[in-house]
Amino acid sequence: MGARKHIAAENRKAAKKSLYFAKLVGVPSSPRKMRYVVDMIRGMEVNRALGVLRFSKKAASADVEKLLRSAIANWEAKNERKAEDGELYISKVFVDEGVTLKRMRPAPQGRGYRIRKRSNHVTLFVDTKTNEDK
Repeated sequence: MGARKHIAAENRKAAKKSLYFAKLVGVPSSPRKMRYVVDMIRGMEVNRALGVLRFSKKAASADVEKLLRSAIANWEAKNERKAEDGELYISKVFVDEGVTLKRMRPAPQGRGYRIRKRSNHVTLFVDTKTNEDK
């Protein structure tokens, strides 16, 4: 690896140490369905977001709830203390498109219709209100 790339990689690594996030890769639902759930909780305080996800009827909300719990645990592990009520909030969350499995379904008159089985990747960042003020 060249010196410039090495320095840039070290800078990215150092910047990630101050971020608290969790990733969910390869979720077998379409990104559109997942974005609907993610939009419900964007910017919320984490305890309120967990309540919203718990009582949502969407199937994707179970995956996002598990991801949010993981992000909270990551924050607690890096800060070596428990999160207090009202301290953490969801600072950034986004859904990217994953791989698409292409399948064929038999159709009338010898034709075949293409079925696209989509997947997605979700990344969720949590932060404290005090870091926002800085």
